[in-house]
Amino acid sequence: METSAIDPRAATYDQTTTGSPERSAPRIASLDLVRGVVMVLMAIDHVRVYSGLPAGGPTSGIFFTRWITHFCAPTFVFLAGTGAFLHGKKLGDKRALARYLATRGLILVLLELTVIRLAWTFNFDYAHFVLAGVIWMLGWCMVLLAGLVRLPTKAIGTIGLVIIFLQQIFALPPRVLPESLRNSVGWLWEFVYPAGLEGWPALSILYTIVPWIGVMAAGYAFGAIMMREPAERRRLCLRIGLSATTLFLVGGGLIVFLSPPSADAPPALFQLLGQQKYPASQLFLLMTLGPMIALLPLTERARGWIAGVFVTFGRVPMFYYLLHIPVIHVVALVVTLLREGSVHPERYAQAPYASVPEEYKWGLPLLYLVFVIVVAALYVPCRWFAGIKAYRAYRQKGWLRYL
Repeated sequence: METSAIDPRAATYDQTTTGSPERSAPRIASLDLVRGVVMVLMAIDHVRVYSGLPAGGPTSGIFFTRWITHFCAPTFVFLAGTGAFLHGKKLGDKRALARYLATRGLILVLLELTVIRLAWTFNFDYAHFVLAGVIWMLGWCMVLLAGLVRLPTKAIGTIGLVIIFLQQIFALPPRVLPESLRNSVGWLWEFVYPAGLEGWPALSILYTIVPWIGVMAAGYAFGAIMMREPAERRRLCLRIGLSATTLFLVGGGLIVFLSPPSADAPPALFQLLGQQKYPASQLFLLMTLGPMIALLPLTERARGWIAGVFVTFGRVPMFYYLLHIPVIHVVALVVTLLREGSVHPERYAQAPYASVPEEYKWGLPLLYLVFVIVVAALYVPCRWFAGIKAYRAYRQKGWLRYL
């Protein structure tokens, strides 16, 4: 693979098409590389789902296997906002950008409820299990961002930060509803932010809209920073990223230090790093987004074929996502067949909530072996699709441009 696309000495934008710069799709290679890294890391957690291992645990190996994947959703959503800003600059029309975001968002919601849910479970039993996962959330956040893009960029960024840091106030509105309304329609608020209301038993809401719409809005405003001159961009990334990371270390450290001692408490490091993800707390987002932003300048210096592999994945994130879950699922069934003589599909009937018996859960070596095999297998189709996207004609082909 050519490495010129990740050469920081090149123009700020990696022009992957021919034609005038104004109409070429602007791509910042460092963003593609970071996006590709988190897409690959995400596969670790989804292999863990099918392995039966818990989401974190008493051993450092299981804990950090889960913890390293915490960077995926925040980075994915944040950079989706940044990508929306850059796409808007290419279009030069905020109305067109709003239409694009709304359309793509609704497509993602549909994919979550159909293709992705089927890929997780390999069944059509919607009466007993429906998942509102990360792609569901990403889709609705794009729809909401479509309504914000006509505002000034600074206003969008401010709204995003306010939502992130004041997210708990979104638990209050349902409490002021009359009892009759609270029981009948108030549960819809659970899609926005957890308020402790009962909903449809078959529905599992993993990702609420808040605070993630705030993350996407903040990422949209961050796009303006990525368009600045390289030296200024790197300086701002370091300043923002290190400030967020320091705030996490100070705030999280104080909470751990001031917490009452307990005999069964995990180690202090685990307490510090084990921040709340559902919904994503302020400390969780500072812990994940801070280092990611701070490391962006380093990715501009990336060289070689490894960086090229990550850039390839980062250019086709949705295509990768749609492929990796069914591939992991199939490989997990094959592994189960080889180990036990039967595929046991019932264990994954409500994935990503797997029910693997204790004696059949995988060890970490097998988990990481399957992870490497899956990522290697996905590289070939992702490289092919990235090549398809590089052609100017591709961007004119209807719904395909939304992948």
